[in-house]
Amino acid sequence: MSIVQRVAAALALLVSLAAFAAPDAERFRKAAADAEAAARKGPADVELAGQAVLRLPAGHLFVPQPQAGTLLNAMGNPGHDPRLQGLIFPEGEDGWFMTVRFESSGYVKDDDARDWNADDLLKSYREGTEASNEERVKLGAPALQIIGWAEKPAYDGATHRLVWAMATRAKDSPADAPQGVNYNTYALGRDGYFSLNLVTGLQQLPQHKASAHTLLAALDYQDGKRYTDFNPKTDHVAEYGLAALVVGVAAKKLGFLALLVAFFAKFTKLIVLGLALLGAGVVKLLGRRRAQPVAATDAPATEAPRS
Repeated sequence: MSIVQRVAAALALLVSLAAFAAPDAERFRKAAADAEAAARKGPADVELAGQAVLRLPAGHLFVPQPQAGTLLNAMGNPGHDPRLQGLIFPEGEDGWFMTVRFESSGYVKDDDARDWNADDLLKSYREGTEASNEERVKLGAPALQIIGWAEKPAYDGATHRLVWAMATRAKDSPADAPQGVNYNTYALGRDGYFSLNLVTGLQQLPQHKASAHTLLAALDYQDGKRYTDFNPKTDHVAEYGLAALVVGVAAKKLGFLALLVAFFAKFTKLIVLGLALLGAGVVKLLGRRRAQPVAATDAPATEAPRS
């Protein structure tokens, strides 16, 4: 199965949140072909940002930079993100993919994880999302409404890993409108942190989140780069704590998946019109999705955070 088909298999689970201009289908086809050519197949050790190694399991593909960034651009995510390390796809039609980023923030103190309150974090997240909706609309993405936790923030102080998930939908949409989900996982290090964010539909999250945990556990920091290697006398400390990875940083960086889903909605229309760029297999897949409308399948809201 090609990268084009894997992207389609993931995005076939999703529904558009708003109407956008038709995408450049040829640009997407070329970006996907370049990503396919550059992809590394697991099992493989993938070095990341001079900080860590991803022990890519069998049955997975890793698309490196610059091909990963070009593919995200073609999928509707504008701009250049220097933090992006690559994209992970499963082999087969599993219906998800994952972004991998490194934020060189410095050492993030995790003291606040001991007594944070999930309800307070949710309130802050909603306020931050509302404040950033104006910017999101300017980017061509719909304003968002935060529904609540799909999984409350959980931090493991032994492994220095953070996981949380947020359910969202387009603002002012009906109460029964499809909801999106962000499944965000983090691995803290001495100089910053990696984020591995799962892209899928809300209804599909239970079956796919095990893959997110597997890949998070497959990331190993190099000697001297681990969280426990921190030297308070010499090392830079981040200006924010762990809670900011959930609310402060996250709320400012919503919008990616709203654009991406709108892209796929338009791209699907092109396929229906006869531009079978994704191949017969994907057309059959889309047909199966239409024949089995599981609550219209859930739409993601954003890849939040990009941090």
